Amino acid sequence: MQDFKKLDVWNRAHKLTAELHRRTRSFPREELFGITAQIRRAAGSIGANIAEGCGRGSDSDFARFIQMALGSASELENHLILALDLDLLKVDEHEYFDNEVTGVKRMLASLLKRLRK
Repeated sequence: MQDFKKLDVWNRAHKLTAELHRRTRSFPREELFGITAQIRRAAGSIGANIAEGCGRGSDSDFARFIQMALGSASELENHLILALDLDLLKVDEHEYFDNEVTGVKRMLASLLKRLRK
């Protein structure tokens, strides 16, 4: 068992989640239970899966949760594209968030590779 708060990938995912929560505050009220909730849930799920995996007893269990975090990151990418297409995000905002998600995914993939060795 390890402290998830010491993992760089968790810290980056947590920062991204907080930034997305702040940014989605200005989304239209009618999207509160739509794209806003989906973005927030997918982003939060990345860090939550990392944290839960850290609390498991084996590397194989941890790897399973890292794989789920990767799935949530891909889901978040999809929601961010939709937000761009619906003009809820500006192009530069989307590029920033997309780059952050891509960075988190790279870190997760690297961690997963180490866990599976």
